[in-house]
Amino acid sequence: MKPLRRNALAVAIGAALVSACAVGPDYRRPEVAVAAGYKEAADWQPTEPGDTLERGPWWRIFADPQLDALEARVDVSNQNVKAALAAYDQSRAFLAESKAAFWPSLGVTASRDRGAVGTAPTRTTYSVGASAAWELDVWGQIRRNVEASAASAQASAAALAGARLSAQATLASDYFLLRAQDELQRLLDDIVAAEQRSLQITESRYRQGVAAKADVVSARAQLLSSQSQQVNAGIQRAILEHAIAVLVGEPPAGFAIERTAMRGDVPTVPAGVPSTLLERRPDVAEAERRMAAANAQIGVATSAYFPSLTLSASDGYTGPTFGKLFEVPNRVWSVGPALAETLFDAGLRRAQVAAARAGYDGSVATYRQTVLGALQQVEDQLASLRILEKQAVIEDAAVKAAVEAEALTLNQYKAGTVPYSSVITAQTTRLASEESALTVLSDRLQSSIALIEALGGGWNASSGL
Repeated sequence: MKPLRRNALAVAIGAALVSACAVGPDYRRPEVAVAAGYKEAADWQPTEPGDTLERGPWWRIFADPQLDALEARVDVSNQNVKAALAAYDQSRAFLAESKAAFWPSLGVTASRDRGAVGTAPTRTTYSVGASAAWELDVWGQIRRNVEASAASAQASAAALAGARLSAQATLASDYFLLRAQDELQRLLDDIVAAEQRSLQITESRYRQGVAAKADVVSARAQLLSSQSQQVNAGIQRAILEHAIAVLVGEPPAGFAIERTAMRGDVPTVPAGVPSTLLERRPDVAEAERRMAAANAQIGVATSAYFPSLTLSASDGYTGPTFGKLFEVPNRVWSVGPALAETLFDAGLRRAQVAAARAGYDGSVATYRQTVLGALQQVEDQLASLRILEKQAVIEDAAVKAAVEAEALTLNQYKAGTVPYSSVITAQTTRLASEESALTVLSDRLQSSIALIEALGGGWNASSGL
């Protein structure tokens, strides 16, 4: 036995030395051309340069305690995030499964057989034994499999971060849209109250004989139109409230958000430089890790061209009597290496390598497209914020002018110098101006949230993977 054991040990050591080399290309992240800065941020002078974007709870930049409380529930209760977490756990299990191939497999057997051959008398045979098999990773197939599984697990971690960020951004977006609906409701309440006063004034003037019946009818029609908008404003708020309930994992029937004032400013989000997107965007990191996994699969496919080397050993006892089974004459053992090589496969391995290379090329294109898309999203939101900020200044001035014009026109009507149609026109202009200003403010908040999402929130590849 000693020469056999020495030979087996020599084979194992030789295989271990050879296995320092793995076939297939080593992974290197492809270059992606990115500019030194964002074009749309060149002429933008933020109004609040002191704001910062926190890593992690990025929504705190909006300084809204109720939003903070809702966002904290996304990780715990959002079902899409839970599904992404389960996918990540599954990928980790696949990684552990791949690593298990590095180790030998061990097994034991025990049996009692009773039978006969031809006319020979019936015999009972007892046997017990143990076996071991170890496929040596000579060509790096197992290591490439582990490399692919590890990259896939990291991609799943990035996908989990992406799902979490998407749910958080959607929640913040819906929350501020709901607050915009609250503000619109307040605005319409004020408009209805003002028009009710105008109707009372018109009715009083009609009773005094200084106003026509048509003025009263026009004032009442204007009031009814505004009241209709006032009632209709509740529909969109209800829809948004239901959407938020689902995002935090609650049935809409038992969920409610109290009305409160909407913030009147928009925090500044620092965009940084384009190259940081490669580390700050979960979807970019996921695409990059998928690319690394695809590269490792080329090595797995290439290793099929080379013979596999397996070390196996078995030791056991076989005999007709269980009481004397464990005696030397009943012992059966074996140990030694085995080589296996496929000589003809009709082009199967060549096709598998070609498929793996094509898969890698596709993942490279997907990665580069993801980076380009990320850069576009940031540029889009920077342009939106820059332009909307200028528009907001104009809209605020328009609201002030419309409110002043309404007051002047109403006083002129009381004095009898203008018809009531001028009051209706002034009131309609004021409502349109205030709604437009509210829309711009809401759009600015939405663009701010979208920019944070485009920048990856507070996530970073160094911590997320």
